[in-house]
Amino acid sequence: MAQKILIIDDDLFIREIYTNVLKKAGYEVDLAENGEEGYSKLHSGGYSLCLLDMRMPDLSGLEVIERIQKNPPILPNGPLVLLTNMGFDQDAKEGMEKGANSYLVKADLTPDQLVENIKKLLLE
Repeated sequence: MAQKILIIDDDLFIREIYTNVLKKAGYEVDLAENGEEGYSKLHSGGYSLCLLDMRMPDLSGLEVIERIQKNPPILPNGPLVLLTNMGFDQDAKEGMEKGANSYLVKADLTPDQLVENIKKLLLE
């Protein structure tokens, strides 16, 4: 059975690219286009890993993390990986302090690097 990855990102282009790359690598992919939808799916649980955009208009990545900390998922989830365009900024630092396992800088990430990072995180 394929490992299931949740992508929470308001950018359609990012969702499409990451979905294609991850499916080719053998992962099952579920999508959420905003923080509210992403929180709902993450709260149901059962994901091997979640890619979570830091900056979204309705509910930010940090707010999703805070909600999950206050109201844990029904089924456990694997690593929570923050997606940012800013490098290791204050939001990424705060997200890591609140429970994210890692962060990735979207602008610096090739498709192959995305898959390699995910493979490493799933082995930890």
